[in-house]
Amino acid sequence: MANNTENQVTQETTLFAEPIFHVGQFTITNSIITSWVTVLILVILFVFIGKKIKKIPRGIQNIFELVLESALNLADSVTGDRKKTEKFMPIALALFFFVLVNNWLGLLPGVGTIGFVEGENGQRIFAPLFRGGTADLNTTLAISLLAVIVSHVFGVVSVGAWKYFNKFINVKALLAIPGGIRKDPSIVLVNPIKVFVGIVEIIGEIAKIASLSFRLFGNIFAGEVLLVSMMAIFSYLLPIPFMFLEILVGVIQALIFAMLTMVFMTIASAEEEH
Repeated sequence: MANNTENQVTQETTLFAEPIFHVGQFTITNSIITSWVTVLILVILFVFIGKKIKKIPRGIQNIFELVLESALNLADSVTGDRKKTEKFMPIALALFFFVLVNNWLGLLPGVGTIGFVEGENGQRIFAPLFRGGTADLNTTLAISLLAVIVSHVFGVVSVGAWKYFNKFINVKALLAIPGGIRKDPSIVLVNPIKVFVGIVEIIGEIAKIASLSFRLFGNIFAGEVLLVSMMAIFSYLLPIPFMFLEILVGVIQALIFAMLTMVFMTIASAEEEH
């Protein structure tokens, strides 16, 4: 009985990504490896597509141009301006494909099931070599930070550093109180409210990061847990409908992430309304 207990291997579904190896002080986790694979797939795919592009489209190029035109029209409905769309689209589309491929890689056979066994305090725990990148909160937090930071960069470029700074820390409103109090006494009440609204905007920016990262992570991680549970109950036919459902969820979540990024960049680049 003791030997059976010692040889038993357990597998746990964890919220954190499992470390695979270290490069100096930097830990390489299974989700990082999957994200690298995602980037490699996208680079190879688009280099191949780029070499095949012709002035007169044929075959699969027609499909890609149709998809791109539909994406541009969808983005126009958010930005309201084709020029803004053309500025924002490369970033939003890159994030869309990164999230989408990461979502789908997590559904492939071998992801989460190929790995190695490590022992700790007499326990033998299975650690998968690959894990869906978007099923790791660290990955979703990183790309959410990227999306929000890029939106602020566009905001500074579009409206100017001083104007954009005053959207959050409204120094201009405070400086206007001494000179404007004689003409308009209500400025004593109105301008401090503007300062408070700026502080609320800062809280809102932090909330954007949390919302983007937790929404994507929660949906993808929950889907993987659901598939594992279904496979444990019935290994063959039962998980198939859930696999198709997760493929659809992967597309929807990637689209939502890209569209919200586009919304954030559009809002940030718009001048403050009076």
